[in-house]
Amino acid sequence: MGRYVLRRLLQLVPVFLGTTFLIYWLVWKLPGDPFVGKCGERQCPDAYIALMRERYHLDEPLVVQYLRYLGDLVTGDFGQTFRGLDVGDLIGAAYPNTIRLAVVALLIEAVIGLAAGILTGLRGRGFLDNLVLVSTLFLISLPVFVTGFALQILFGFELGWIKPVVSKSPAPWADLIVPGFVLGSLSMAYVTRLTRASIAENRRADYVRTAIAKGQPGSRVVGVHLLRNSAIPVLTYLGTDIGALMGGAIVTEGVFDIKGIGNLVYDGILGKDGVVVTGVVTLLVLVYLLSNLLVDLLYAVIDPRIRYD
Repeated sequence: MGRYVLRRLLQLVPVFLGTTFLIYWLVWKLPGDPFVGKCGERQCPDAYIALMRERYHLDEPLVVQYLRYLGDLVTGDFGQTFRGLDVGDLIGAAYPNTIRLAVVALLIEAVIGLAAGILTGLRGRGFLDNLVLVSTLFLISLPVFVTGFALQILFGFELGWIKPVVSKSPAPWADLIVPGFVLGSLSMAYVTRLTRASIAENRRADYVRTAIAKGQPGSRVVGVHLLRNSAIPVLTYLGTDIGALMGGAIVTEGVFDIKGIGNLVYDGILGKDGVVVTGVVTLLVLVYLLSNLLVDLLYAVIDPRIRYD
Protein backbone atom coordinates (compact mmCIF):
# COMPACT_ATOMS: atom_id res chain seq x y z
CA MET A 1 0.00 0.00 0.00
CA GLY A 2 2.82 2.41 0.87
CA ARG A 3 4.53 1.91 -2.47
CA TYR A 4 1.24 2.40 -4.28
CA VAL A 5 0.55 5.68 -2.44
CA LEU A 6 4.06 6.92 -3.21
CA ARG A 7 3.68 5.99 -6.88
CA ARG A 8 0.31 7.75 -7.09
CA LEU A 9 1.73 10.86 -5.42
CA LEU A 10 4.57 10.95 -7.93
CA GLN A 11 2.05 10.60 -10.75
CA LEU A 12 0.22 13.67 -9.46
CA VAL A 13 3.29 15.88 -9.93
CA PRO A 14 3.32 16.00 -13.78
CA VAL A 15 -0.47 16.26 -13.81
CA PHE A 16 -0.34 19.22 -11.44
CA LEU A 17 2.43 20.92 -13.43
CA GLY A 18 0.66 20.37 -16.73
CA THR A 19 -2.75 21.59 -15.58
CA THR A 20 -1.45 24.61 -13.69
CA PHE A 21 0.72 25.68 -16.63
CA LEU A 22 -2.24 25.36 -18.97
CA ILE A 23 -4.37 27.42 -16.60
CA TYR A 24 -1.63 30.03 -16.26
CA TRP A 25 -1.20 30.23 -20.02
CA LEU A 26 -4.95 30.56 -20.68
CA VAL A 27 -5.42 33.27 -18.04
CA TRP A 28 -2.45 35.43 -18.92
CA LYS A 29 -2.72 35.04 -22.68
CA LEU A 30 -6.20 36.54 -22.82
CA PRO A 31 -6.34 39.37 -25.38
CA GLY A 32 -6.16 42.89 -24.01
CA ASP A 33 -4.10 44.61 -21.34
CA PRO A 34 -5.36 43.85 -17.79
CA PHE A 35 -4.27 47.33 -16.63
CA VAL A 36 -6.28 49.26 -19.18
CA GLY A 37 -9.26 50.90 -17.48
CA LYS A 38 -7.78 50.67 -13.97
CA CYS A 39 -7.67 54.46 -13.71
CA GLY A 40 -11.40 55.10 -13.98
CA GLU A 41 -12.70 57.18 -16.85
CA ARG A 42 -9.32 58.60 -17.82
CA GLN A 43 -6.71 56.54 -19.62
CA CYS A 44 -3.91 55.12 -17.49
CA PRO A 45 -0.50 56.71 -18.10
CA ASP A 46 2.02 54.61 -19.97
CA ALA A 47 4.40 54.86 -17.01
CA TYR A 48 1.80 53.29 -14.70
CA ILE A 49 1.12 50.43 -17.13
CA ALA A 50 4.86 49.79 -17.55
CA LEU A 51 5.36 49.80 -13.76
CA MET A 52 2.51 47.32 -13.17
CA ARG A 53 3.70 45.02 -15.95
CA GLU A 54 7.15 45.01 -14.39
CA ARG A 55 5.76 44.41 -10.88
CA TYR A 56 3.81 41.36 -12.04
CA HIS A 57 6.60 40.20 -14.40
CA LEU A 58 4.34 40.40 -17.46
CA ASP A 59 7.26 41.71 -19.50
CA GLU A 60 9.07 38.39 -19.12
CA PRO A 61 8.52 35.17 -21.13
CA LEU A 62 5.51 33.14 -20.06
CA VAL A 63 7.58 30.16 -18.93
CA VAL A 64 9.66 32.39 -16.66
CA GLN A 65 6.46 33.94 -15.25
CA TYR A 66 5.07 30.48 -14.53
CA LEU A 67 8.26 29.30 -12.82
CA ARG A 68 8.24 32.42 -10.63
CA TYR A 69 4.60 31.77 -9.75
CA LEU A 70 5.31 28.10 -9.01
CA GLY A 71 8.20 29.01 -6.73
CA ASP A 72 6.00 31.42 -4.76
CA LEU A 73 3.23 28.82 -4.65
CA VAL A 74 5.51 26.27 -2.98
CA THR A 75 6.02 28.72 -0.11
CA GLY A 76 2.26 29.32 0.18
CA ASP A 77 2.32 32.69 -1.57
CA PHE A 78 -0.59 33.04 -4.03
CA GLY A 79 0.48 36.53 -5.01
CA GLN A 80 -1.26 39.89 -4.76
CA THR A 81 -4.20 41.30 -6.65
CA PHE A 82 -3.87 44.41 -8.80
CA ARG A 83 -5.32 46.33 -5.84
CA GLY A 84 -2.51 45.14 -3.57
CA LEU A 85 -4.57 42.59 -1.61
CA ASP A 86 -3.09 39.21 -0.69
CA VAL A 87 -4.79 36.45 -2.70
CA GLY A 88 -4.12 33.92 0.06
CA ASP A 89 -6.06 36.07 2.52
CA LEU A 90 -8.96 36.42 0.07
CA ILE A 91 -9.06 32.65 -0.46
CA GLY A 92 -8.82 32.06 3.29
CA ALA A 93 -11.83 34.29 3.87
CA ALA A 94 -13.94 32.85 1.05
CA TYR A 95 -12.99 29.17 1.13
CA PRO A 96 -14.80 28.20 4.38
CA ASN A 97 -18.15 29.18 2.86
CA THR A 98 -17.50 27.16 -0.29
CA ILE A 99 -16.32 24.15 1.71
CA ARG A 100 -19.47 24.28 3.86
CA LEU A 101 -21.66 24.60 0.79
CA ALA A 102 -19.87 21.72 -0.97
CA VAL A 103 -20.12 19.48 2.13
CA VAL A 104 -23.87 20.15 2.43
CA ALA A 105 -24.36 19.47 -1.29
CA LEU A 106 -22.28 16.26 -1.11
CA LEU A 107 -24.24 14.97 1.90
CA ILE A 108 -27.56 15.72 0.22
CA GLU A 109 -26.64 14.07 -3.05
CA ALA A 110 -25.07 11.07 -1.28
CA VAL A 111 -27.87 10.43 1.23
CA ILE A 112 -30.87 11.11 -1.02
CA GLY A 113 -29.25 9.78 -4.19
CA LEU A 114 -28.03 6.54 -2.60
CA ALA A 115 -31.30 5.95 -0.74
CA ALA A 116 -33.44 6.50 -3.84
CA GLY A 117 -31.10 4.45 -6.03
CA ILE A 118 -30.92 1.51 -3.62
CA LEU A 119 -34.68 1.49 -3.05
CA THR A 120 -35.58 1.54 -6.73
CA GLY A 121 -32.77 -0.87 -7.65
CA LEU A 122 -34.03 -3.45 -5.15
CA ARG A 123 -37.74 -3.04 -5.88
CA GLY A 124 -37.45 -3.09 -9.64
CA ARG A 125 -40.07 -1.76 -12.00
CA GLY A 126 -43.11 -0.08 -10.51
CA PHE A 127 -44.69 3.23 -9.60
CA LEU A 128 -41.85 4.30 -7.30
CA ASP A 129 -39.22 3.45 -9.88
CA ASN A 130 -41.02 5.46 -12.56
CA LEU A 131 -41.51 8.37 -10.15
CA VAL A 132 -37.80 8.47 -9.29
CA LEU A 133 -36.76 8.23 -12.94
CA VAL A 134 -39.09 11.08 -13.95
CA SER A 135 -37.95 13.21 -11.00
CA THR A 136 -34.25 12.72 -11.76
CA LEU A 137 -34.83 13.44 -15.45
CA PHE A 138 -36.60 16.65 -14.42
CA LEU A 139 -33.64 17.72 -12.27
CA ILE A 140 -31.15 16.89 -15.03
CA SER A 141 -33.13 18.94 -17.54
CA LEU A 142 -33.24 22.07 -15.36
CA PRO A 143 -30.25 24.44 -15.32
CA VAL A 144 -28.89 25.06 -11.84
CA PHE A 145 -29.74 28.76 -11.87
CA VAL A 146 -33.40 27.96 -12.70
CA THR A 147 -33.61 25.56 -9.74
CA GLY A 148 -31.91 28.15 -7.53
CA PHE A 149 -34.20 31.03 -8.46
CA ALA A 150 -37.31 28.83 -8.20
CA LEU A 151 -36.48 27.62 -4.68
CA GLN A 152 -35.35 31.09 -3.62
CA ILE A 153 -38.64 32.63 -4.71
CA LEU A 154 -40.79 29.83 -3.29
CA PHE A 155 -39.14 29.20 0.09
CA GLY A 156 -37.53 32.61 0.56
CA PHE A 157 -39.89 35.29 -0.72
CA GLU A 158 -43.25 33.51 -0.85
CA LEU A 159 -43.22 31.18 2.18
CA GLY A 160 -40.48 32.89 4.20
CA TRP A 161 -39.00 29.57 5.37
CA ILE A 162 -35.42 30.46 4.44
CA LYS A 163 -33.28 33.54 4.03
CA PRO A 164 -33.29 34.53 0.35
CA VAL A 165 -29.62 35.53 0.59
CA VAL A 166 -26.80 34.21 2.75
CA SER A 167 -24.54 37.17 3.33
CA LYS A 168 -22.89 36.11 6.59
CA SER A 169 -19.33 34.83 6.61
CA PRO A 170 -18.86 32.11 7.69
CA ALA A 171 -22.33 31.10 6.61
CA PRO A 172 -24.44 29.12 9.15
CA TRP A 173 -24.96 25.48 8.23
CA ALA A 174 -28.76 25.78 8.39
CA ASP A 175 -28.78 28.62 5.86
CA LEU A 176 -26.87 26.45 3.38
CA ILE A 177 -29.37 23.58 3.17
CA VAL A 178 -31.38 24.98 0.25
CA PRO A 179 -28.31 26.34 -1.62
CA GLY A 180 -26.64 22.98 -1.01
CA PHE A 181 -29.63 21.18 -2.48
CA VAL A 182 -29.50 23.46 -5.52
CA LEU A 183 -25.77 22.89 -5.99
CA GLY A 184 -26.06 19.11 -5.56
CA SER A 185 -29.37 18.59 -7.38
CA LEU A 186 -27.84 17.62 -10.71
CA SER A 187 -25.29 15.29 -9.14
CA MET A 188 -27.99 13.81 -6.89
CA ALA A 189 -29.96 12.79 -9.96
CA TYR A 190 -26.90 11.15 -11.51
CA VAL A 191 -26.05 9.34 -8.25
CA THR A 192 -29.60 8.02 -8.05
CA ARG A 193 -29.54 6.67 -11.59
CA LEU A 194 -26.01 5.27 -11.24
CA THR A 195 -26.85 3.50 -7.97
CA ARG A 196 -30.10 2.13 -9.36
CA ALA A 197 -28.38 0.72 -12.45
CA SER A 198 -25.51 -0.77 -10.42
CA ILE A 199 -27.83 -2.40 -7.88
CA ALA A 200 -30.14 -3.77 -10.59
CA GLU A 201 -27.19 -5.25 -12.48
CA ASN A 202 -25.51 -6.86 -9.45
CA ARG A 203 -28.78 -8.37 -8.19
CA ARG A 204 -28.49 -10.95 -10.95
CA ALA A 205 -24.81 -11.72 -10.27
CA ASP A 206 -23.69 -15.24 -9.33
CA TYR A 207 -22.29 -14.24 -5.93
CA VAL A 208 -25.68 -12.82 -4.89
CA ARG A 209 -27.50 -16.01 -5.90
CA THR A 210 -24.86 -18.06 -4.08
CA ALA A 211 -25.28 -16.02 -0.89
CA ILE A 212 -29.05 -16.48 -1.06
CA ALA A 213 -28.65 -20.22 -1.71
CA LYS A 214 -26.45 -20.52 1.40
CA GLY A 215 -29.33 -19.17 3.46
CA GLN A 216 -27.77 -15.89 4.46
CA PRO A 217 -30.20 -13.25 5.76
CA GLY A 218 -31.47 -10.75 3.24
CA SER A 219 -29.98 -7.83 5.15
CA ARG A 220 -26.51 -9.41 4.96
CA VAL A 221 -26.89 -10.25 1.27
CA VAL A 222 -27.82 -6.64 0.50
CA GLY A 223 -25.56 -4.86 2.98
CA VAL A 224 -22.38 -6.93 2.71
CA HIS A 225 -22.41 -8.41 -0.77
CA LEU A 226 -24.65 -6.34 -3.01
CA LEU A 227 -24.03 -2.82 -1.75
CA ARG A 228 -20.26 -3.09 -1.37
CA ASN A 229 -19.80 -4.32 -4.92
CA SER A 230 -22.25 -1.77 -6.30
CA ALA A 231 -20.67 1.16 -4.47
CA ILE A 232 -17.45 1.43 -6.47
CA PRO A 233 -18.82 3.37 -9.50
CA VAL A 234 -20.89 5.56 -7.17
CA LEU A 235 -17.87 6.25 -4.96
CA THR A 236 -15.84 7.16 -8.05
CA TYR A 237 -18.45 9.68 -9.09
CA LEU A 238 -18.82 11.18 -5.61
CA GLY A 239 -15.06 11.49 -5.19
CA THR A 240 -14.56 13.37 -8.45
CA ASP A 241 -17.65 15.47 -7.75
CA ILE A 242 -16.08 17.18 -4.73
CA GLY A 243 -13.92 19.40 -6.90
CA ALA A 244 -16.78 19.91 -9.35
CA LEU A 245 -19.04 21.14 -6.55
CA MET A 246 -16.47 23.72 -5.44
CA GLY A 247 -15.71 24.85 -8.97
CA GLY A 248 -19.37 24.86 -10.01
CA ALA A 249 -20.53 26.94 -7.06
CA ILE A 250 -20.25 30.21 -9.01
CA VAL A 251 -23.91 30.18 -10.07
CA THR A 252 -25.29 28.99 -6.74
CA GLU A 253 -23.22 31.46 -4.75
CA GLY A 254 -24.35 34.21 -7.08
CA VAL A 255 -28.04 33.37 -6.68
CA PHE A 256 -27.90 33.22 -2.87
CA ASP A 257 -25.18 35.89 -2.48
CA ILE A 258 -22.79 33.52 -0.67
CA LYS A 259 -19.34 35.04 -0.21
CA GLY A 260 -17.32 32.07 -1.42
CA ILE A 261 -14.81 30.97 -4.02
CA GLY A 262 -17.35 31.29 -6.83
CA ASN A 263 -17.90 34.97 -6.15
CA LEU A 264 -14.16 35.48 -5.85
CA VAL A 265 -13.51 33.93 -9.26
CA TYR A 266 -16.40 35.84 -10.82
CA ASP A 267 -15.09 39.17 -9.52
CA GLY A 268 -11.60 38.24 -10.70
CA ILE A 269 -12.86 37.49 -14.21
CA LEU A 270 -14.83 40.73 -14.41
CA GLY A 271 -11.86 42.74 -13.16
CA LYS A 272 -9.40 40.84 -15.37
CA ASP A 273 -7.43 40.05 -12.22
CA GLY A 274 -5.55 36.98 -13.40
CA VAL A 275 -3.75 36.50 -10.08
CA VAL A 276 -7.05 35.76 -8.31
CA VAL A 277 -8.34 33.45 -11.05
CA THR A 278 -5.06 31.53 -11.27
CA GLY A 279 -4.80 31.11 -7.49
CA VAL A 280 -8.35 29.83 -7.03
CA VAL A 281 -8.26 27.44 -9.99
CA THR A 282 -4.87 26.09 -8.87
CA LEU A 283 -6.41 25.32 -5.48
CA LEU A 284 -9.30 23.54 -7.18
CA VAL A 285 -6.82 21.42 -9.16
CA LEU A 286 -5.25 20.30 -5.88
CA VAL A 287 -8.69 19.37 -4.53
CA TYR A 288 -9.42 17.31 -7.65
CA LEU A 289 -6.12 15.45 -7.48
CA LEU A 290 -6.29 14.67 -3.75
CA SER A 291 -9.95 13.58 -3.90
CA ASN A 292 -9.15 11.17 -6.74
CA LEU A 293 -6.25 9.75 -4.72
CA LEU A 294 -8.53 9.27 -1.73
CA VAL A 295 -11.10 7.46 -3.88
CA ASP A 296 -8.44 5.09 -5.22
CA LEU A 297 -7.38 4.22 -1.67
CA LEU A 298 -10.97 3.62 -0.56
CA TYR A 299 -11.49 1.01 -3.29
CA ALA A 300 -9.62 -1.61 -1.26
CA VAL A 301 -11.67 -0.77 1.84
CA ILE A 302 -14.99 -1.30 0.04
CA ASP A 303 -13.99 -4.29 -2.08
CA PRO A 304 -11.51 -6.69 -0.37
CA ARG A 305 -10.76 -8.30 -3.74
CA ILE A 306 -8.81 -5.17 -4.71
CA ARG A 307 -5.22 -5.20 -3.52
CA TYR A 308 -2.42 -2.71 -4.17
CA ASP A 309 0.91 -4.38 -4.78
